[in-house]
Amino acid sequence: MDGILLVDKPAGWTSHDVVAKVRRILRHQVDGGQFVVDSEKLKTKTYKLKPIKVGHTGTLDPFATGLLVLVVGSYTKRAQEFSKLDKTYEAEITLGATSTTGDIEGEITPKSGQKPTEMAIREVLGQFEGQIEQTPHAYSAVKIGGQRAYKLARQGKEVKLEPRQVKVYRLEVLGYGYPKLKIVTEVSSGTYVRSLAGDIGEKLGTGAYLSALRRTEVGQYSVNQAVSLDSDLLEHLAK
Repeated sequence: MDGILLVDKPAGWTSHDVVAKVRRILRHQVDGGQFVVDSEKLKTKTYKLKPIKVGHTGTLDPFATGLLVLVVGSYTKRAQEFSKLDKTYEAEITLGATSTTGDIEGEITPKSGQKPTEMAIREVLGQFEGQIEQTPHAYSAVKIGGQRAYKLARQGKEVKLEPRQVKVYRLEVLGYGYPKLKIVTEVSSGTYVRSLAGDIGEKLGTGAYLSALRRTEVGQYSVNQAVSLDSDLLEHLAK
């Protein structure tokens, strides 16, 4: 089996968890290369599957949900190609507070009690469309000297990341009721929505952090085409 597999990642799973599960499903068994389903529901079914390589093409944080593009077999050599595709996200931003990690998993600190109008928010969002300079958050997957920035940050080490040029093709309000702001954004590869949320909060003067994130598109691929992490996944792979 060579190609890509689109998976709708649930909250609470790391991207590595998803890859590991798919690898287990495709794991080659000594009994003639057959795989016997472990779940009670499908225990009697047997699928002929070959041992195969699996990787992902762009990390999603554990609290985030949505589209993971997995590369399978010989397509693992093309992982970088897929990782460079533009991405679309739906996000919930909480105003009036900041987080040490920029998201719901960090220590939350209340900030300004200002309640910006939706018009003011739309004006600020417009300032972030186009090519912008963005500094990745210290709790990001950017590598520093071969180590992930978030690992260094968790160790209490100082993390200094350089700003980079990214593109925000679209940034729109989906809904607003203070302190919750829901947006949709289409961005270039390498754009951090967590950093975008923090920058929006800073511009509004309220502070902000990312409280929910769902990736809906990667290039031409949509989460509507993805399979979920349940027994249907095995059925899909066996076709």
